[in-house]
This record gives sequence, C-alpha cells and structure tokens, in this order.
Amino acid sequence: MKTKTGRIFFRETVRFTAMLIGCALYAIGVDCFLISNEIVGGGVSGLATLLYLITDQRVSIGLMTMLINVPILLLGLKQMGWKFILRCLLTIAVLSLFNELFIDLPALTDNRILAAVYGGILQGIGIGIFVKFKVSSGGTELLGREIRHWFKFFSIPVWTAILDAIVILSGSIVLRDPENIFYALILIFVSAKTSDILIMGINRSKLCYIISDFGTDISEYLLKHSPRGITLIEGTGMYTGQKKQILLTCVKPQQIDQLKTVVRQIDKHAFVIVSDANEVIGKGFRDIQDKY
Repeated sequence: MKTKTGRIFFRETVRFTAMLIGCALYAIGVDCFLISNEIVGGGVSGLATLLYLITDQRVSIGLMTMLINVPILLLGLKQMGWKFILRCLLTIAVLSLFNELFIDLPALTDNRILAAVYGGILQGIGIGIFVKFKVSSGGTELLGREIRHWFKFFSIPVWTAILDAIVILSGSIVLRDPENIFYALILIFVSAKTSDILIMGINRSKLCYIISDFGTDISEYLLKHSPRGITLIEGTGMYTGQKKQILLTCVKPQQIDQLKTVVRQIDKHAFVIVSDANEVIGKGFRDIQDKY
C-alpha cells in the first residue's frame, strides 16, 4: 500500500512540476513576444491579449485569462466531471499567475515575425507538456467540446478552429491591423508543429507493407539480419484472385534502404508501401510501460 501511495505521489508531483514548467513557458511566450508586439493569436490567451491591448494595459492579463476561462469550465462541468474541471482550474490559476509575473518583463524582440515564431515555439512546448502529462488549461478546445455536444454538424477541431478564427479576426479588426492574421497564422502553425514534435517525438518510424509471393523467404532473411519483428497477413489480390502474403513491419528511417534492397533481391515484383508512423510502442521502440 505504501509503495502504491508513493508511486501515486511521485506521479502527481511530476505532473504538477511539468504543469508549472508548461504554464511558465506559455506565459513567457504570451507576455514577452505576443503582447509586446501586439499579436493577437487564437484561444483564450488571444482574447485576453486583445482586451489587455484595447484597454491600454489597464486590465490585468492574468485576471482576464481567469475570468474568460471560468464560464467555459462551468459549461464543461457536467460533461467532463468535477475532477477534470478542478485540474483545469488549477492550471488556469497558475497560468494566470505567471502571466501577471512576466507581464513587466522587457520584449525579447521587436521583429513581429520572430515574435510569432518564438511565441509559437514556447506556446507549443507548453501545450505539448499539458497533453503529455494529462493536464488542461481549458480554453477554446474545451469550449469547442461543449459546442460540439450541442451542435454535432462540425467536429471538435473544426469548432475550435472557428472560435480561434473569430478571436484572430476580431483582433485584426479592433486593432486595425490586417497583418495580425498573417502573424497569427505563423504563431498557430509553429505552435502546432512544436507541440506535435513534443508529443510524438522526433524519431519517427516507418510503417512498411510488403506484398509478395515470397513473403516467407523475405521474413526469414529480415528476422535473421534485423532486430525488428514482422507480422504475416494472408491476403488475396482482387484483380488476379491469387493468394498473397503481406508482411507488416516497422523500422527506423535509416533502415528503409536496407529493407528495400533485401526485398528487391528476393522478389523483384514485390509491392512495397512505406508510410510514416507517428508513434510506435513496443519491443525495439518505446516501452509500452512508459507513463510519459
């Protein structure tokens, strides 16, 4: 029992520490790059930034972030449950606090393109940490879930994108800055790519399908000369009606040339499909027991 309690305490401590780091990086991205260069991105942080700018900095950025999020959390209480909402509330409170702490820091660049890129990187790291450690800061993603619950003709990502677009367009109109759309798009793109790399990792693997009449010979050779596992699937060619052997395997990118060379030597008429695998879990790759 003590060991189990200790593991839970350690896991929650790691999650809380990661949340603090994610909130700090996200807040620096907003305060030191976006607000200082008057870039209004999407989401709650973008709306809070807009309100902060149009009130000539008389409104607290941290307080606005909290006040905008609270109604969204209340809307999501029934669907998401009070435990999730409490976690969100804690994250939002910490994020709002960091927004207040960092707002007086000097701008780290006056180049708006660089500000959008650097702000996107920091926001992307923050979002990636939130996702990886299963914490949430609410925002338009949670609101998108709620709207999707009532209006099902769009998916959650589409509703979230619509909400973000409304904030960005509002910022461009209110600030009379059409270029804000361009900078916001850079911000969103960089943020999405950065969070994707953090969540999925940069060591992408390759998923390979090998369709051949000599599947057994190919698999025997690969098993002897490669640490990767292979799965044999029986198939039928619908054009010829003949039975085919389909080999399924995942390899590292640098092993693709070796695999194609082996297949070419054994069966020149083999059909090979290679695609990206964003995440591979299991022997030879990432351990399925990994928590984070």
